[in-house]
Amino acid sequence: MNKKTILILIIFLFSKESISQSVEEPVVLNTKTGDIYGTLLIADTTQVTPIVLIIAGSGPTDRNGNNPMMANNSLKMLAEGLAEHGIASLRFDKRGIAESKNAGEKETDLRFENYIDDVKAWCYLIEKDKRFSNLIILGHSEGSLIGMIAAQENNANKFISLAGAGFPASDILRKQLKEQPGLVLPLSLPIIEKLEKGETVSNPPQMLNALFRPSVQPYLISWFKYNPQIEIAKLEIPVLIVQGTTDIQVSIEDAEKLHEANKMAKKVIIENMNHILKASEADRTKNIQTYSHPTLPLKAELIPTLVNFINQH
Repeated sequence: MNKKTILILIIFLFSKESISQSVEEPVVLNTKTGDIYGTLLIADTTQVTPIVLIIAGSGPTDRNGNNPMMANNSLKMLAEGLAEHGIASLRFDKRGIAESKNAGEKETDLRFENYIDDVKAWCYLIEKDKRFSNLIILGHSEGSLIGMIAAQENNANKFISLAGAGFPASDILRKQLKEQPGLVLPLSLPIIEKLEKGETVSNPPQMLNALFRPSVQPYLISWFKYNPQIEIAKLEIPVLIVQGTTDIQVSIEDAEKLHEANKMAKKVIIENMNHILKASEADRTKNIQTYSHPTLPLKAELIPTLVNFINQH
C-alpha cells in the first residue's frame, strides 16, 4: 500500500459517520412459491439515503456470505461497512437457501431466471420505499450476472460487479473439468455442448450424474445461455467492476473481460483481496482458511472504493 493510498484511507476513516444511527429491520418478499427473507440495514433514520441491494453468490450462500460448511460474514460486514458511511443496504437469503428455504422450487422447475426475477421484485419493493434515494445493485460472484441482467429492466441508478465472472458458466465449467483426471472432460464436453443448444441428455454417464443429472439440466440450460460480457454491455448506467488479485475462484482476466465489454465502466483491482473480500495470500491453503474466519475484517480498500463510486454524481 503506497503513501497516497494510506493517506486516503486515514482521511476516509476519520470522515466516517457513526453506525449507531443505523437500524436493522427484517424484510420479506412474497413470491408465488414462498417467502424470501432479507435484512434491511437503514444507515440513518433521519435522512433519505442511497441503498445497495446485495446479491449473494452461488451455492448455499446466505445473506451474510456464509454457508452451512463455513462462516466468513463477508456480506454482513459489507452491509455494516456501507452503513458506517450513510449508505443503506438490503441483503437476502436466495430462494431455497437458509431462511428462504421454503421458497425453493423443485430442482426440475428451477431456472436461472427465477433468481433474476427475485432481484427485480426486490428492486420494485425498494423503489416504493421513500426512505431511500438512489438504488445501487451489487452482485457478488454469481450474483454479479444475476444483478447485471436485473439492472437492465428497472430503475437502478448504478451497478457494482464484485468478484463477478467474465465468462459464460459453460466455459467456466469446461475450465474446471479440464483440471479433473481421466475421462471426465472428454465425457463432459458433448453434454455441455448439447445443453448450450438447449437440448437435454437423457442418460449421462454414472460418474457424471451428480453434475449432469436430468433434474438439474433445465437449470443449467437456462444459466448457460447468459454471457456476462454481453449482459454488462447492455447497461447504460454507471458500472463499477471490483476484483481482488488473490481470488482463487474468479481471476483478474474476468474483470478485464467485463471492462472490455463495457468501456464506460470503472475497473478497480485490489491487491491481496480474495474471493470473500478478505486480505489473503495467494497460497491456496491459507486463502481457503479465511473462508472460515468470521471475524477477519474486509480488505481495507474495499469499502472506500464502493462508497466513492456510490457517492459520485
